[in-house]
Amino acid sequence: MFEDLIKNIPYYLTIYGSRILGSILILILGRYAAKIITNIIDKLAQKQEIDKTLIKFSGKIIYVILLILVVITSLGNLGIETTSFIAVLGSAGLAIGLALQGSLSNFASGFLIIIFKHFKVGDFVDVSNGVTGTVNEIGILNTILTTPDNKVIIIPNSSITSNKVINYSKQEIRRVDLTFSVSYSDDIKKVKKILSEIVNSKDKILKDKEIIIVVGELADSSVNFFVRFWVSTPDYWEVYWDTIESVKIRFDEEGITIPFPQRDIHLYNN
Repeated sequence: MFEDLIKNIPYYLTIYGSRILGSILILILGRYAAKIITNIIDKLAQKQEIDKTLIKFSGKIIYVILLILVVITSLGNLGIETTSFIAVLGSAGLAIGLALQGSLSNFASGFLIIIFKHFKVGDFVDVSNGVTGTVNEIGILNTILTTPDNKVIIIPNSSITSNKVINYSKQEIRRVDLTFSVSYSDDIKKVKKILSEIVNSKDKILKDKEIIIVVGELADSSVNFFVRFWVSTPDYWEVYWDTIESVKIRFDEEGITIPFPQRDIHLYNN
């Protein structure tokens, strides 16, 4: 039997050799063509000014689909019944889908994040119950953030879509909300004038937007002034910290007291 097999090798090579070489060629050229098609689609999408994250995300999906078609074509060239192969592939896909429900949920959530543009790469966001950072990458399964102290956080996409998302970079301007407490013995008109001078002296505060300086609360130990003004989003923290420092320095110069919490204690002798 073995001798018969050896004798028939030229015959098998004649019959199947060209098919095998053709299938290998289909795999090589098909993979190369898949890359070219994906790149062309990416360039066309960029000309249409489609979101870069969506282009990258969709490109990966298109590339995988094209590779699957190349493999099926290659198997068909070998004479393998691709109909049954597709059925087996579908059954395997169903089984894998059931086993990877969490991953599929993350995949669907990543697609929704990109389509509805909850945020994009470069935005500073608060997601997944208080996790904050700058978006570095929106992947198929995870979103990667970098915190202000340069820690990397990898968050499953499904946990983002199932929680509230606060995007601090979405709007071009933001309002700064500050509260300053002074003593009940201080002149509130003088305090209001000082706060107004400080706010109007800051170049990065938008003067064409509403500026609010009011006595907002008569607290237990202090009179609280609410100060509200608008700035460009990139300038938010710089103006926030600078204003607080300026108010403390000016209050010290003008003798304005920032009181500590106080309690009146009455002692009775029985």
